[in-house]
Amino acid sequence: MEHSVISVVVPAYNEEKTIGEVLSKTMQVMENFGNPYEIIVVDDGSTDKTREAASSYKVTVLSNGTNKGKGYALRKGFKHARGQIIVTLDADGSHDPKEIPKLIEPLYNGADITAGSRFLGNGKNSTTKLNKLGNKIINAIIMTLTGRYVTDSQTGFRAIKREVLERLNLNSERYEIETELTVKGLKNGFRYVEVPIDCKKRRYHYSKLRLIVDSAKILETILRAKFTK
Repeated sequence: MEHSVISVVVPAYNEEKTIGEVLSKTMQVMENFGNPYEIIVVDDGSTDKTREAASSYKVTVLSNGTNKGKGYALRKGFKHARGQIIVTLDADGSHDPKEIPKLIEPLYNGADITAGSRFLGNGKNSTTKLNKLGNKIINAIIMTLTGRYVTDSQTGFRAIKREVLERLNLNSERYEIETELTVKGLKNGFRYVEVPIDCKKRRYHYSKLRLIVDSAKILETILRAKFTK
């Protein structure tokens, strides 16, 4: 397992100003880590130069053609990934690629899924009060239905064993993909570990999360994941 190929999947939508820095830092971290690796960028129908910016690096760039959602983009990246370990990383610069090894290490010690939590430890956390509240509510619902408590069910920074990911049977299209990963990971008995991470404030644009619509989809995903095989 220590010499596993690692795939880093980066979904991106209109992130031309940050994608280059994210990829550059990720490549440097993975080179130092020492394992064979690949980086897959999935351009989710960007209308700016995200795809062109990503293509200037030694990474695989896939395109959805039109904007189909983060979940769709991640699932496409997973299908093309060849690694035994798959890392998910946001393209907006909010995650620090230097923390990738911290996510991977627990998988070498029995964990199946490692989730980076913005609410553990004393790291930097720029999450808005509204998103913190929403996250707490979702966490409480998940605990009620699964009997397991997590501090950050909505994190986009994770490391997952490939064989585990294949058994989760993911089908989310948008931001509810994070909830689906969490609930299915917990309810199916996989060893789910959280580690503290820093979270920086977006420097450009605004979050693509649609509060009312995506919150409803998240709730629907929790219930569907809990009560279906």
